[in-house]
Amino acid sequence: MPREFKLKGLNTEQIKKLSIEEFKKIIDSRSRRTLNRGLNTDEKILLEKIRKNPDKFHKTHVRNMIILPEMIGIKFGVYTGKEWFQLVIEPKMIGHRLGEFAIPVKTVNHSSPGIGASRGSKNVSVK
Repeated sequence: MPREFKLKGLNTEQIKKLSIEEFKKIIDSRSRRTLNRGLNTDEKILLEKIRKNPDKFHKTHVRNMIILPEMIGIKFGVYTGKEWFQLVIEPKMIGHRLGEFAIPVKTVNHSSPGIGASRGSKNVSVK
């Protein structure tokens, strides 16, 4: 049987019922300070769209939006600068930011050096 997710002793249903003020008390200090300052206009607009249509797929450029309890189960398309990364909010993502789950930089896999890349490659045949 899979383990049930708990945050500070609260299960998923209890977390969903939390207000933003109650939610601030159980998250880390960085997120708490950001929420204390208030949401910026882009974040407010996104939150309003989510509240109007919770079942809809929401595309957003707001990567620094803190994931709130009311976002659990909502589908997002987070822009990475090149493409839209599809994301479904799970309870363990609460308190993090949307951009943390849509990484814009891909890892580079280097292979052998090409011709002319080093002095040693002078002696390698071109075939």
